[in-house]
Amino acid sequence: MPYIPYLGEYFPVLIFLAIAVVLSSAMVGMAYLVARQKPDKEKNSAYECGFEAFDSARRRFDVRYYLVAILFIIFDLEVAFLFPWAITLDDGSVFAFWSMMVFLGVLTIGFIYEWKKGALEWE
Repeated sequence: MPYIPYLGEYFPVLIFLAIAVVLSSAMVGMAYLVARQKPDKEKNSAYECGFEAFDSARRRFDVRYYLVAILFIIFDLEVAFLFPWAITLDDGSVFAFWSMMVFLGVLTIGFIYEWKKGALEWE
């Protein structure tokens, strides 16, 4: 059992996970106890999803919801690539600058294409 001495290094992680479980359970429990549980017609009405809240789970979604989700992922990834590039911009080369401009150009062209096709229009 040569790995036993290394288990002590994971003790802070275990403490962190225990605290997270206790705090999240306490918050959910307190919200359940303190909040009023009186749903009315307005709370049960269709909100953003476009269908009744307590309907069949096997119902098909409109394709626009998937499109919005894909757009969110694309722009989220764009920001994930843009932050490290912006931080190292002073040390970067001309190639790094123009490669990022090409990346942003492709994303902009895709965004304009979806805009012109009416994918962002909500009825």
